[in-house]
Amino acid sequence: MPNVQMACPPGLEYLTQIDQLLVHQKVELIEALTSFETANKYVIKNSMGQQVYYAVEDTDFCTRICCGNLRPFDIKILDNNLREVIHIYRPLRCVGCCYPCCLQELEVMSPPGSPIGYVEQQWTLCRPNFVIKNAAEEVVLKLKGPCITTRCCSDVNFPIYSKDETVEVGKISKQWSGLMREAFTKADHFGISFPMDLDVNVKATLLGALFLIDFMYFENQG
Repeated sequence: MPNVQMACPPGLEYLTQIDQLLVHQKVELIEALTSFETANKYVIKNSMGQQVYYAVEDTDFCTRICCGNLRPFDIKILDNNLREVIHIYRPLRCVGCCYPCCLQELEVMSPPGSPIGYVEQQWTLCRPNFVIKNAAEEVVLKLKGPCITTRCCSDVNFPIYSKDETVEVGKISKQWSGLMREAFTKADHFGISFPMDLDVNVKATLLGALFLIDFMYFENQG
């Protein structure tokens, strides 16, 4: 587990003070009623339910319709002053074990244009497996998920491990949000926990990993 704090990008100072976040996808009425695919929007809160950031997907209509949850995307994370503090980019890649040469990856930038970390999918037969890298593309953490990511009435957990996989240091959880919401919308609820003293850039990269997990495993479950 990394223990050296790098320079904190502007707007991420708050992340140095916390060890968990809640991410709630906003329910879009048009999408709930018609299945018309809209750009995802998320509210990011602290453990007391106070909004600390807002995230919005920046994609066009044709990309969302044609590519579905495989779509490339840009996600802008804004602070409460509507200043973009994190930019997340996911290129077009495949999903599934049949394409080991074209696995998922994601770049996290803060401020926009300055890479601070990367998320890369590792090839496995069934279990989700990712590595978290710093700006120098060195592995700092690993992230694993269950073989079955579709569960009823329970959370789905993706534990975060040290790079040697000997210590669990946190987790990303897809939280069960009730039968009606789960059945009729794609608005997902997530929680993420990590060590308080974790490098703020790695915290921001783990937040990017949360969005990648949402698109890969839960975007089409509504």
